Amino acid sequence: MTAQSPEPQEPLQQLEDEPLETEPLETEPLETEPLEDELVETEPLEEESTRLTRELAERTSDLQRLQAEYVNYKRRVDRDRVVAREQAMTGALSALLPVLDDLDRARQHDQLTGGFKAVAESLERIVSGLGLVRFGEAGEEFDPRVHEALMHDYSAEVSVPTAHTILQPGYRVGERVVRPARVAVVEPSPSVPETPDEAEDAPDAGPDSGPDSGPDTGPDTEGREEQHG
Repeated sequence: MTAQSPEPQEPLQQLEDEPLETEPLETEPLETEPLEDELVETEPLEEESTRLTRELAERTSDLQRLQAEYVNYKRRVDRDRVVAREQAMTGALSALLPVLDDLDRARQHDQLTGGFKAVAESLERIVSGLGLVRFGEAGEEFDPRVHEALMHDYSAEVSVPTAHTILQPGYRVGERVVRPARVAVVEPSPSVPETPDEAEDAPDAGPDSGPDSGPDTGPDTEGREEQHG
């Protein structure tokens, strides 16, 4: 057998000693635009945004104003509708008040009997359903807004003007007075102050207040003066 000769190490040593050759990376320079150009381009955008914001605020204000006008219009229409209804109802019921007065007088004289009584009660029930309310009671305080004074008198039994007698009842529909209650009013009696005769009740004059209360100038005084002289 022949011994193998060792392989030469020089080429490996040369590879280790030789540096690796690398190619430099090619980089392209960044292209930057001037800052002034960017500011010039953003100015139109800001102006457009400001314009749109202003127009949006104007349209919102117009919409709010229109909505408020509609709400006020609706309220006014509803109120006018109620007032018109009350006026029409008041006009129709006012024409029935003389009939109700006749029924009331017939009831006071016990003449409301039989079929006439049923008709009267039916009519009163209908007008009550339409909102007609009767008011006015004897003894309540006189109120010129709902009372009409047809008679007047004085009495010591009252302290304020009082509706003593209800001559005709009043009627109202809601807050509207169709007819005030016609009453006889009694007021408190006026107090008459006593005025004594000053001439008769004057105090008597004192002893020093008369014509003889002056200095004594009689003859005795003159005589005394002569003696002293």
